[in-house]
Order: sequence, then structure tokens, then C-alpha cells
Amino acid sequence: MTITGAHRDAAGTRPRVGGWWERRRSAALDVGLALVSAVECAFEGARFADGTGAPLPLGVLFGVLAGSVLVVRRRWPIAVVLVGIAITPAEMGWLMTLVGLYTLAASEVPKRITATLTSMSLVAMFIVAYAQMAQDVRDAPEDFGDPGVWFVPAMSSFVAVGLSLPPVLFGLYIGARRRLMESLRERADSLEAELSLLADRAEERAEWARTEERTRIAREMHDVVAHRVSLMVVHAAALQAVALKDPPKAVKNAALVGDMGRQALTELREMLGVLRAGEADRPRSAVIPLAAVGVAAAAAAAAAAGGDTDGPCIADVEGLVGQSRQAGMAVEYLVHGEARGYAPEVEQTAYRVVQEALTNVHKHAAGAKVLVRLAHREEEVAMQVENGAPDAAGGAPGADLPSGGNGLVGMRERVHGLGGVFVSGTTDAGGFRVSAVLPTVAPPAVG
Repeated sequence: MTITGAHRDAAGTRPRVGGWWERRRSAALDVGLALVSAVECAFEGARFADGTGAPLPLGVLFGVLAGSVLVVRRRWPIAVVLVGIAITPAEMGWLMTLVGLYTLAASEVPKRITATLTSMSLVAMFIVAYAQMAQDVRDAPEDFGDPGVWFVPAMSSFVAVGLSLPPVLFGLYIGARRRLMESLRERADSLEAELSLLADRAEERAEWARTEERTRIAREMHDVVAHRVSLMVVHAAALQAVALKDPPKAVKNAALVGDMGRQALTELREMLGVLRAGEADRPRSAVIPLAAVGVAAAAAAAAAAGGDTDGPCIADVEGLVGQSRQAGMAVEYLVHGEARGYAPEVEQTAYRVVQEALTNVHKHAAGAKVLVRLAHREEEVAMQVENGAPDAAGGAPGADLPSGGNGLVGMRERVHGLGGVFVSGTTDAGGFRVSAVLPTVAPPAVG
């Protein structure tokens, strides 16, 4: 990752060496320019003192002090330019004037101030150049000829423009380039921050997706296996109770237990088969995606409904009720309205709700009477499973079934996922009621 402006100070790419310099080479450059300017102004100050009759040391000292001002050009560029303009009549500080104008144009000083100081420097240089050239023309030999009235102003203007505008234009270019780089650096910082935010959000969405997939897998595994295993435990308890009293019934219950066990093993085998088939198509180092596990669970759920690849449907609810009756449960099954075809997810959810409700009755209300209602309406299908108070005497001994407390949660998630309504709770008679309403028409998309 590249180091952008937001990280320069932290990364140490621009250590400050004291004062207003950010880098050592900037300080060395300014000090070197100030020394050169001081030497230049010292010689020019000595010449100015000689021409005006002032003391020579005073002229040299004045030149050194004036030329040394260039060391603060980055901090106070306006002061440097003003000093250069002030000593222009003494024909001193040409280097300081050029460097000062460049620094002023490249800095963040408002453009109107830059234009004003550039104009002042241009006028000062023009006056000095005009006076010097006029003197040279007067002192020229007579055989040199008359250069004309335009020569001195034209040459003075050329000298003034040539000394003032190039450093200003170059400084404007460098300043614009510097501001462009800063803008690009800030944009890179902004993009980096946005990418980091997007990466965090993507990780959050991925974690949310993994959590949702784990929940779906747990729900599918629970629905596929829990019902049959619960029936096996009920039949095994009944077999234990009647083994000595009623051998024919014990044989029948044993056969039912065997059938339930084989079906449960078939479902688990098909889950593992789908997972292994998906694993054979990918490198060994890859991780099994949770979506594949969900597909496996869904495939096993379809197999549990009798081998139909479309999964369980509402028509299989009658067989589900028959299995519970074989386990000794008193179940009444009522259907209202005319049955018709629904979307596969509606059919499967309706089946799973009834299945899980009956499983809960086996677990928690042994011996209770159960009423299963199924209503086909115009734009919805409703199902209700209601049981009375549990009858301990009517239940099979030893049939205490463990419960993970996830059945109602899974049913609610399934129903709400289709935009339906799910209600569960105890009845006034001491029983329990599970009700669900599923829309058969997809709700309109929002947004």
C-alpha cells in the first residue's frame, strides 16, 4: 500500500528538522541560497558604497544583512520580495529578487498580492534599467550613433520583463503542480478510507451471511432428522411397555422403529453424499462452503418426503399425521377449502410447520389429543396444530425426549421469511397451539 498524505508524518517520510523546514534538503537549499545572496549583495554593497562615498564596511554589512533575508523565503515570501524591491535602486539583490518572486508565486499567498508585488518589482527594475541605460547612452562615443528615442524604454522593458516574469510564471506552475499533487494525495487518502470502510462492510456482510447460513443449516437438520428420531423414541418406549404383554404389537412397533431408523439413516447418508460430491469438485485445501451444507440439508429434506426432488408438499401432511397415529397419538385432521398447487417454498414451509408442531407434541405432550387444521383460502394457506393438556398416563413410559428449544424459532423464521404470520402459545385448557398463515402471492418488491 502506498503512503499517502494522511500517513506521511506517521511513516516518517517528511521529518521536520526544526523551524519551518520539513526536510533537511530544503533547509540546506535555503541556507545555501542565502549565503550566495549575501556574498552577491556584499560585493554590490561595496560597489554602491564606493559610488556614493559611504563607508565601505557599512556597505558590505548592509549587503550581507539584506542578502541573508533569503533564508526565510519559505516562511515569509512577501518580506523577501519587499526587501528585494527596496534594494533594487541600489542595484543589489538580483538573486534574492528572482528567488523571492518564484517563492511568492509558488506559495499559498493570494494571487492579488502576488500580482501587486510582481508589478512593483517590475516597475522598480524598469526604473533602474532605464536610468542605467540612459546613462550608458549619454556616455557612449559620438561615432556610436543615435539609437533613437525608443531604444532605452524598449530595452529597459525587455530587461524588467525578462527578470520578473519568468520566475513568477515558473513559480505559478510549480505551485499549481504542488496543489494538484496534494489534491491527488487527499483523494488517495479518501479512496483508501472508503476502501477500508467497504472492506469492513463486506466482512460484516460475509459474517452475517455465514450466520444466516448456519441458522438455515441448523433449521434444515432439525426438521429433517428430529421428527423421525422423535418417532423412533416414542415407538421404542411403546415397545418396551408392551413387549411382555402384547408380543404382536411389540413386533409391529419394532418394525416401525426399524423403518424410521432406516429412513433417518437414508436422510443422513444423502446429506453426506451431497457434501462429498461437492467436495470432489474442489481442491482439497478449499473449505466446504456453508451454502453447500444448506443444499445438502435441503436435498435430504426432499428425500425425507418420499423421494420427490421438489421436497415435501402439503399433500404429504396426511402421511405425516398417519405416522403420528401409528406412534399412538390421537390426531384429528381437518381440511377446509379446495386444495391447489402452491409455490414449492410455500408447500415445504407448510409441511415443516405441521411436522415440527407434531414433533413438539411427541416431546412435551405425550398422550394429548391433537387437532390439525389446514385451510386453503383465496390468497393464503393457513395451518394450525393444537393439542390438549398432556396426559401422563396416556404416554409411553420412558419416552422423555430432549429438546433444544429451536423448533418454534425455526418455524417462526421460515414463516416470516415468506412474509407470513406465525403465532404460538398456550391455550386456556392447558394445551398448546401453533398457527401460521402463508401468503400464496408474492408481495410486491419495495423500492
